[in-house]
Amino acid sequence: MAKYAVRNIRLCTKDCLCLYVCPTGATDWENGQIDVETCIGCGDCADACPSAAISMVPFTYPRQQPRKTEVVTVMNELFQSKTEQESIASELPGRLGAAIARANRLMAEDLNREAGFMLPQSDNVKSLLREMLDDPADDFPADKVRELLKRL
Repeated sequence: MAKYAVRNIRLCTKDCLCLYVCPTGATDWENGQIDVETCIGCGDCADACPSAAISMVPFTYPRQQPRKTEVVTVMNELFQSKTEQESIASELPGRLGAAIARANRLMAEDLNREAGFMLPQSDNVKSLLREMLDDPADDFPADKVRELLKRL
């Protein structure tokens, strides 16, 4: 499967070993980007990066797999649990309560994203947007949603 390198700027420690091992010069430490057109997908930069800031990603992703009912049920229960924990934590006074609430929200979002429920190309997102168009709220941006659906 053909891949190319991407750099996570937040993880990059600017050790720049990637500059020295890249056979094509696709890495650029000045702007933090890797030139996809120049990258040959060898993975040398990712292997050399001491901060694991470079990952190899495929040009095309596999088709989304169908979800089993059991998996969807467990994901919904887990998401509901994180939402309840966020709600309870938000009632705690001070920064600790706010931090716990935010951590639970981020965990719930990450779980759903990793499970493929929040990918823009996901059939789940498309069907949700179509349902929202069927019964839109007064201030719902229906034109924008239709435009988005055309592009997905």
